[in-house]
Amino acid sequence: MKKILFILLAVSVTYFTSCKKEDNHKAPGIQTPTQMDVEAGTSVDVTFNYTAEAGFKSSSVTASNGTAVISTNGTAGATSGSIVVTFTASDSQGAGSVTLSVMDNDNQTTDATAVMNVMEEVTVIEVASNITSDQTWETGKTYILKTRIAVVAGATLTIQPGVVVKGEAGTGANASALLIARDATIMAEGSPTQPIIFTSIADEIQPGQLASPNLDPDLNGLWGGVIVCGNAKISADASPSQIEGIPPSDQNGLYGGDNDDDNSGVIRYVSIRHGGANIGEGNEINGLTLGGVGRNTIIENVEIIANQDDGTEWFGGTVNVKNLLIWNPGDDGVDTDQAWAGTLDNFVVIAGNDTDHTLEIDGPEGSYLAGHTVKNGSIKGSPQAQLGDFRDGARGNFMDIYFFNFPDPATDGRGNLSLSGDESNENFANGFLTFSNLQCVQANASVSLSDVFLNGTDVDASFVTSQTKTVGADVSQFGWTWAAEDGQLNDF
Repeated sequence: MKKILFILLAVSVTYFTSCKKEDNHKAPGIQTPTQMDVEAGTSVDVTFNYTAEAGFKSSSVTASNGTAVISTNGTAGATSGSIVVTFTASDSQGAGSVTLSVMDNDNQTTDATAVMNVMEEVTVIEVASNITSDQTWETGKTYILKTRIAVVAGATLTIQPGVVVKGEAGTGANASALLIARDATIMAEGSPTQPIIFTSIADEIQPGQLASPNLDPDLNGLWGGVIVCGNAKISADASPSQIEGIPPSDQNGLYGGDNDDDNSGVIRYVSIRHGGANIGEGNEINGLTLGGVGRNTIIENVEIIANQDDGTEWFGGTVNVKNLLIWNPGDDGVDTDQAWAGTLDNFVVIAGNDTDHTLEIDGPEGSYLAGHTVKNGSIKGSPQAQLGDFRDGARGNFMDIYFFNFPDPATDGRGNLSLSGDESNENFANGFLTFSNLQCVQANASVSLSDVFLNGTDVDASFVTSQTKTVGADVSQFGWTWAAEDGQLNDF
C-alpha cells in the first residue's frame, strides 16, 4: 500500500512540474532602435518592436532632454508588435534618451533605451525643387528659393506667420520666384504682429524684424516675385495662357479657365519686397501677379515694396483684393488686364522716382468683356509719375480715390489722367468706364479737372485744391507695414 502511494505522489509531482514548465514564458523582448538625430524643439517618432510570449499587457515611457508620449501602443494579448513613441526634444543640444518599459500578462517587464542626439534647430532651409505634396513652412524659419519654385496642382503650401522667404538672385529662366499653379493652393496667413515677408537673399532681415537692416526701400529687381495662377475666365486669344514672367517651357505658368469661383487659397498679411527680375525683354515679374484667380481666393492686407515692374497686376480672373499697399513701384502701381472682374477696395500707392503710372488700366484682349471696381484709394505721386492711363478699351468703375503730390499738368504732362484710344473714350461715353468722387491736389490751384484728364473731358468727379479730403483709403489698416514704420503714411 505504501508503495502505491509513493508512486502516485511521484506521478503528481512530475505532472505538476511539467505543467509549470509549460507556463514559464520568457520575459518580453524589445528591439532597441538605432540612434536618432532630432532638431531642438522638434518632434520625431521612435518605433520599438517587441515580443511577449505571455501576451502584451501594458507599456510606459520616460525621456531625458525632452518629453515622450506613446502615440501607438501595443495590442492587448499580442505576442509581438510595434510601439510608437513621439519624442519632443528640448531646446538644449546634446544627448537625450527614450526609455520604453513593456509588461506582459505574467507581469514580467523589460526596458529598452533609444539614444537621441538633440541637434541645433535648422532655421534656414533651402528650397531647390517644386513642391509636389503638402508642405508647411514654419514660424521662426527662413526659406531660400534657390530657383523658380512651383507649387504644383494638387499640392498645398502652408506658410505660417512670421516666416521669411528669400529669393536667390538670377535673371532670365533662372530668376527665382514662387509660382502657385492652377489647382494648387497657397495658405500664407500672417498676422499684424507676424507678417510673412518675401524678399531677396541679399536682405539681412531675420524672422521677427519688419524693416530691412541693410536694403533701401527703393532697391528693386533682386529676385522674381509671387505668382498665382487660377482657373477663372480671362479675355485673351487663348485660354489657358502662359503667365507673364514665366518661360513657356514651364506649364505650371498656365492660367485661365471657366471657373470664376476657383479657390487658390489665402494670402493675408504678406509683404513682398525688392523683386521684379527680368526674364526677357519687357517681361519682368510683378511683385504680385494674379492670373485668372477666382473669387473664392482670399487676398487682403498685402504690401508690395520696390518691385522693378508693377506692384500688382491682374490678368483676368474674379478675385477681390482688400487693403493693398504699393510703395516705390518701378513701372506701374496697380495694373489690370484681360477683363479682370473683381474689386480692389482700400488701397495705397506711393509712387517712387521710377514710377510710370500709379494706375494702368488695360481693356480686354479677346471677346470676353468684363470690368472691375477700384475704390477707396489714396495715391501719392512723384515728379515722374502719371496719375493713370486708361487704354485699349479700358472698362471699370473708379470711385472715392484721392490723388496728391503729382506735378502740375499745366506745366508737366505727367500729372494727369488719360483716356487713351477711341475704344476707351467710347466706353467712357457709353458708361462702361466710370469715375466718381475723384479728388486731386495739384501744385497749381487754378488747374481744372478737365486739365487733369488729357482728353479734355470733364467727368463726374470733384476737384479739390487743399489737403482737406473726403475720400481715400483707411490707412489705419496698414499699421503693420514697413511703409508705416518708415513714416510713409504720415501725410495721408
